[in-house]
Amino acid sequence: MSDLGAILETSGAAAVEIAASALAERGEKVHPCPNCGKPMIGPYCAVCGQERDTHRRSILGLIKVLIEDIASFDSRIMRTGWALLARPGELASAFREGRTQRYLPALRLYLFVSLIFFVVLGATNLALVQLVVVATPTKITWINGTPYVPNPAYDKGDPDTQFMPKMMKMDKAKALRPGGHYEYSTKIYFFAPIGTYHTQLTPEARQRLRDANVDIDIGDRPKTDKPLTPEQANKIKAVKMNVKVTKSWIEQHLFDGLQRLVNDPSALNGSLTTWLPRILFLLMPLYALLLALFYIRQRKKFFFVDHLIFSLTIHTFGFVLLLAAAGAAQILPGPTVAWGALVIAGLYTLIATRNFYHQNWFWTVVKFASVSFFYTCFCALPALGAALILSFLNV
Repeated sequence: MSDLGAILETSGAAAVEIAASALAERGEKVHPCPNCGKPMIGPYCAVCGQERDTHRRSILGLIKVLIEDIASFDSRIMRTGWALLARPGELASAFREGRTQRYLPALRLYLFVSLIFFVVLGATNLALVQLVVVATPTKITWINGTPYVPNPAYDKGDPDTQFMPKMMKMDKAKALRPGGHYEYSTKIYFFAPIGTYHTQLTPEARQRLRDANVDIDIGDRPKTDKPLTPEQANKIKAVKMNVKVTKSWIEQHLFDGLQRLVNDPSALNGSLTTWLPRILFLLMPLYALLLALFYIRQRKKFFFVDHLIFSLTIHTFGFVLLLAAAGAAQILPGPTVAWGALVIAGLYTLIATRNFYHQNWFWTVVKFASVSFFYTCFCALPALGAALILSFLNV
């Protein structure tokens, strides 16, 4: 212990003794601390921090304390909920300014709200997402005895795909099979009761999906008249083995997953509710990191933990908004609910950013737009895509 620390400790103990003597002269009873023996002049010992209350009570006393704690906790929840919904940025500002006793801790609030979200979904039998497999008959065009089908990647309105061929050559044996040719896609539905949607495929379309395969043509040899060297032959053999493994893996996971979605459009829901909370929890520090980068000139004023608490509150509001969207989706069209939720989320985050960082509106809008762009394109969308893929592979 340093000399300064020893001086402060000695002076603190002396101040306690003086205060205890003053109270005793007034006739007030002063009890010694059960832990260190120093006089206790308040609810906690000023020397060692021991609490005066030993919590030894009768059953009626315990019930009374429990009711008081619940009432206090409820009022704290109400204050926290009001600040989260009606005062964007207040919870993060309260943490940064040291006003923490009025509100629930940000991490505890996030875990509590996310838990409530998934519990409500489970209790109401709502699925996060349902994918309905749709089969569209594809017209086969024969040109000089060769079958062609429309190229699904071609879009005449997209300059990036105009260079692609409008038609693709297909295997002649497949074109001649009875039952026709189909292109498969999915329709996505959010927050609908499980069992609301069913896949309606014709027997021919179902059979085509069961017979679906992945055709990968790698060629037998390089396009040259020269004989293959042993090194080239081994390379082609290795490529074929890799393609065979990849083909088997795709068949096993992709087509098995499609088959399960045909039978149950909500098949993704179980795995998605497992992966989504984990991925969202990892996204929060990434959002905080982006904020720290864009507000790096204020790094002495805002530490990374401040950005992290702000990120926690924004994602907590996101769960509240999703919960509200789940209810609204039961009475309003899905696209309307989705666009409404996006607009509300954007406005809330913009106002919270302005209230927390206290910059003018111009720079707040610029930084909000930049952070939102990078976060959405390089963090949120890839992460949600990964969640869908992982869920699909575990269907």
